[in-house]
Amino acid sequence: MSGVHQFVPMLHEGDAVGRHTMKLRELLTARGITSRIYVDLTDPKTASETTPATAYLAHAEPGDILLYQFATASDLAPWLASRGETLVVNYHNVTPPEYYAPWDNGLARHQLRAQQELRALAARTTLAVGVSVHNEAELRQAGFRSTSVVPPAAMLPVLDAGAPRAAPRAAPRQHGARWLSVGRLAPNKALQHALMALLVTRAHHDPEATLQIVGHRVVPSYTRALHRYVADLGLRDVVTLDGHLSDPELADAFAAADVLVMTSAHEGFGIPVIEAMHTGLPVVANRAGALPEVVGDAGVLVDTADPYALSWAVARLLADPSRCAALAEAGRRRLNALDLAGAGDRLIDQVIALR
Repeated sequence: MSGVHQFVPMLHEGDAVGRHTMKLRELLTARGITSRIYVDLTDPKTASETTPATAYLAHAEPGDILLYQFATASDLAPWLASRGETLVVNYHNVTPPEYYAPWDNGLARHQLRAQQELRALAARTTLAVGVSVHNEAELRQAGFRSTSVVPPAAMLPVLDAGAPRAAPRAAPRQHGARWLSVGRLAPNKALQHALMALLVTRAHHDPEATLQIVGHRVVPSYTRALHRYVADLGLRDVVTLDGHLSDPELADAFAAADVLVMTSAHEGFGIPVIEAMHTGLPVVANRAGALPEVVGDAGVLVDTADPYALSWAVARLLADPSRCAALAEAGRRRLNALDLAGAGDRLIDQVIALR
């Protein structure tokens, strides 16, 4: 029996692409559709969930649909382009190489290769699905003709879209506010802007404000620079760079924070924004990439490269509990509009319609 099989360079259990991929397999299997996850490289933590891509030839059936989870360069791309099966590309975003070039030339070349592979897949792909309108525009620019938009199908399990939402939050602290930033420690996240805005805030609005930064360390040179910047700004005692946290630890970080600050200069979706909305945490985000479309009217958008603009936006928001409550309600409406709980089924409906 033909199936819908997913291909991903490596399946990581804790990242957005990994959660999305496993959720889709769960939904496909529930519909009685054969579905395996094939990988180029095996992660020991998810080895039991995956099959080497080289084994697909032994499993292939006429009528198979191949679904490529595209977020990085991989030898899978040219191999999939050479196959005859119906191909669907699920595009999660590629950070432009110019963000990496000052920090790691090898990573910059890797991102350039990913962009080249995306363009090479365009003529061969029957359907390309972006996780945001911003990503769909990149697909169109890369030459894909048939495109659609479906947001990611999974998020932090303890904040799952189908679970009861948190009770209304207490009014945020106007003094000693706890800022939270969540995302990979990568140059496109522009975390230095959050640090400078925190310095402005402590000087002009809230001398006891703190910042917790949570995320995988992706570029060692950038991480080291962030640590040096924290020290140079005199913020060593009030800024924590926690790296990766477990799911319960991350949920605790959301619960303890007063505001989520998203300074990304380039963002394909922004799962932390969704997680903040789910917990009723106010969001102040950069007016760039996919963030405006994800945030909608449920947060404050500002040019976060301007530390004074970001600082004032956070200060005004946290000084106005009624506005925070209104944004929390807007966040609930935004989550309903995005319908993340049904996103996986919407994507699968589009894929199986190609049979």
